[in-house]
Amino acid sequence: MNLRAGELVLLIDGRGRRYMITLRPGESFHSHHGTLPHDELIGSPEGCSVRSSLARRLTVFRPTLADYVLKMPRGATVVYPKDVGQIIVQADIHPGARVLEAGTGSGSLTLALLRAVGPKGIVHTFDIREDFHANAMSNISRFAEDDPGYGTLDARMGDVYEDPLDVEVDRAVLDLTEPWRAVSTVGRCLRPGGILACYMPTVPQVQKLADALTPDAWAEARTFETLQRGWNVEGLSVRPDHRMVAHTAFITVVRRLAP
Repeated sequence: MNLRAGELVLLIDGRGRRYMITLRPGESFHSHHGTLPHDELIGSPEGCSVRSSLARRLTVFRPTLADYVLKMPRGATVVYPKDVGQIIVQADIHPGARVLEAGTGSGSLTLALLRAVGPKGIVHTFDIREDFHANAMSNISRFAEDDPGYGTLDARMGDVYEDPLDVEVDRAVLDLTEPWRAVSTVGRCLRPGGILACYMPTVPQVQKLADALTPDAWAEARTFETLQRGWNVEGLSVRPDHRMVAHTAFITVVRRLAP
């Protein structure tokens, strides 16, 4: 399908730098590469190469979710793609699942959850801050608006530490400063056998969460982190990159026991 007006696209230059824009008739993309009219892209096939006014070549793609997460406006720190994938798999977020998320943050994990649960699933997401909530809703609608492959979104302002939650879910994902304070509240919403995943940057957070996961209510707890190292592959030069995406957070995954 050719590129359409109103779509997000990713422009990639010869050095791999990426620029995300929304295609609008009559507008132009301006950078140190020169000017590129949007009208030259609208109607073109994805993956085509175009030249700017300074004859710089740019390749055009629709952004992947990982591309979008790294480029979208941020309120809170995003959950990075390397961690999103682990949460989806290790917490077994599946088509048709009912998921509780807190907090929404910038919406990066929310988008992945909505895609994972599919059209028959639902994601209930809570955030206590109105500015984070508003920014996340803008990010989510910009990427996934009118996409039939995504699940139903129930986005609310709320405090999962204190507020009674009127949802029943199969999975719960917490990206909170003090997730141990939400364990009892969220646990009452999570069906027996359901999975709770918590995303935490520091060791003390992991320790406090572990203390809150009492053996009469929780089992099969595992904590891990994901490190991502790219490789440079150019002819006979095959070596690890000089930089890597190392520690971002710990992920704890645990299962709910029957009462």
